[in-house]
Amino acid sequence: MLKKLTSIQFLEQFCTRKADSGFEPEVIQSVSAILKDVRLEGDIAVRKYTEQFDGTTAEQLLVSEAEIAEAKEKVAPETVTALQQAAANIRAFHEKQVTASRIMTAENGKQLGQLVLPMERIGIYVPGGKAVYPSTILMNAIPARLAGVKEIIMVTPVKNNGEIAPVLVAAAEIAGVDKIYKIGGAQAIGALAYGTESITPVDKIVGPGNAFVAAAKMLVFGQVGIDMIAGPSEVAIIADETADPCFIAADLLAQAEHDEKARVVLLTESEALIQAVEAELASQLEKLPRKAIATEAINGNSALVLTESVEESFELSNAFAPEHLEIQTSDPLSTLGKIKHAGSVFLGSYAPTALGDYYGGTNHVLPTNGTARFSSGLSVDDFIKKTTYTYYDKDALQQGRKAITQLTEEEQLTGHGDSINIRFK
Repeated sequence: MLKKLTSIQFLEQFCTRKADSGFEPEVIQSVSAILKDVRLEGDIAVRKYTEQFDGTTAEQLLVSEAEIAEAKEKVAPETVTALQQAAANIRAFHEKQVTASRIMTAENGKQLGQLVLPMERIGIYVPGGKAVYPSTILMNAIPARLAGVKEIIMVTPVKNNGEIAPVLVAAAEIAGVDKIYKIGGAQAIGALAYGTESITPVDKIVGPGNAFVAAAKMLVFGQVGIDMIAGPSEVAIIADETADPCFIAADLLAQAEHDEKARVVLLTESEALIQAVEAELASQLEKLPRKAIATEAINGNSALVLTESVEESFELSNAFAPEHLEIQTSDPLSTLGKIKHAGSVFLGSYAPTALGDYYGGTNHVLPTNGTARFSSGLSVDDFIKKTTYTYYDKDALQQGRKAITQLTEEEQLTGHGDSINIRFK
């Protein structure tokens, strides 16, 4: 069961975690070899590693229109409706993030501005082996499409029958994906980064994956952009005596079932609530299909923390900088000003993290490992570039000439000063 910690113990054990890669040397070595092969041999290497790791290779890597139509027929209508409703909510929220190019200054013969330019092409990695995540497609593709990305490419491994999970195909169409390729693993990341005979290289790669996929993303960064190197899933719940222990236990387990290294934390000044949550955890855990995974997470990097006050709970949460933060207090909306570091915040007893994972509209691609101190969740901004521009006429440059050349002399960059002065000879 979750260990009980004091505030000091929590700070020492949970708030000093490192956001390192965590990759074993053999993983890096293996992935480096795969990426090199893909860069040099293209489709041949992609097919070779897909056969080796997935046990099958499709004759055509690109999913055809006929395959898309066939897959969509296999998806339950109620699932399609749910995906459409979730997509509408995600689109409505992210539409507000779209920004336009603008002029910053226009006076006295000069104009300064900022161009907001979409990326040309992005790649989305979607797990598709033992588990499938259609929500990943919605969360990544919809902001990219709103940003104005010209082409969205999706890669996903095939299942044992050599096919892609039909629900992923349905989600891809709803989200606006242009092409789907039946490849996964580090070889798929290499194909997106370097390009092959079948796949055009992209500007940025987003989406979750296993250790080999994450390591591949890390190694191709610089050749392409990436969203982040995600760590274990996290949730911190700040609660007072008014909170329902049944809700809290369920929300802790919802994150604990992600993987064995998930971190789940309750921060409360109520000892009675801690005891009640403990009892609920024991009861609910027995009924959880992913009990083994959740149990390991609960017994590992997870805790029930008794604090002196709600204010101290927020101080500890800010030090922890969790991926997800739930606030289940009597007046949660009034606490927004206390939050300094969190990936995404869920307010009240009826806004569990799972709401944001699937349906609410905010993005579920969030910073982990304490990186919420300096980074944000995925948004439209992740798929644009901001390019500044400057226009000066001769009179405007003359006005700044003396100051510019003074600074070039201070930095002993004579050529810089000459490039200004030559315009007035």
